[in-house]
Amino acid sequence: MRHFLDFERPIAELEGKIDELRHLSTDSGLNIAEEVGRLEAQAGRLLQQSYGRLTPWQKVQVARHPDRPHASSYIAALISDLMPLAGDRAFGEDSAIIGGIGRFRGRSVLVLGTEKGADTESRVKHNFGMARPEGYRKARRLMRLAERFGLPVLTLVDTAGAYPGIDAEARGQSEAIARAIETCLDIRVPVVSAIIGEGGSGGAIALAAANTVLMLEHAVYSVISPEGCASILWRDGAHAPQAAEALKLTAPELLRLGVIDRVVPEPLGGAHRLPGQAIAAMGEALDEALSALLPSDGDRLREDRRRKFLAIGSTPAG
Repeated sequence: MRHFLDFERPIAELEGKIDELRHLSTDSGLNIAEEVGRLEAQAGRLLQQSYGRLTPWQKVQVARHPDRPHASSYIAALISDLMPLAGDRAFGEDSAIIGGIGRFRGRSVLVLGTEKGADTESRVKHNFGMARPEGYRKARRLMRLAERFGLPVLTLVDTAGAYPGIDAEARGQSEAIARAIETCLDIRVPVVSAIIGEGGSGGAIALAAANTVLMLEHAVYSVISPEGCASILWRDGAHAPQAAEALKLTAPELLRLGVIDRVVPEPLGGAHRLPGQAIAAMGEALDEALSALLPSDGDRLREDRRRKFLAIGSTPAG
């Protein structure tokens, strides 16, 4: 069953009518193709209008859509011969961050992703994509492994943020995130990151300090969630839509500010409507970004990556 967001209710009503007419046509033998065609055209126009003028808060809702393809979907479609790798070799395994070695478009790569899960069981298993310290330490271990064997690193980011629990803080959450960012900036292999849903706080940048940062059209990337920002500034989470506007968390804004390098278009109605098409588009963008980086030597890649992130925010946006 398709999930509709609040602002999609008019579209949901039209699509419901279309389904009813098709069912009626099947049961009664009546030919109502003309009416179905008219309603489909109307629904298409409404979809175009709705997604052509999304507010930042609506984009947050789209980025969080439960049917949006997650990191595991991208890995399954784009990476062949995957050998999953697990554990931080210090405390344990964290399923919020998944990764392994495989082949992408004929090249050996190391892939990492924050995985939210697609149903109740998998969401609990992956802790809703919120990693604990061992997840970030695993990411560091795998990135160093990639450097040792000269493998490019691809990361897929979709997390509300790092897990804020007491146990995570007790095991050094902030240090683990800082070390993961440090490792991203230090390794001498190409690093390409894709923001595919939510890019939340340090939990996202721990895997996104890359040479090239791609971002899906309706993804979001921010230092804090709109709800968290609203609770601090207004003492009221109901101001989340205002916070989303102020945070400049949408792909076009972040491209203008130099935080990301490219916006990857989504199918009309968002990646959740046509997941295969969205994954294919991101696959092409990842391939182009990686191909551009491969001729550079390790020292140049490392220096460019560091310079890129030090420059963010140093000059006024145009």
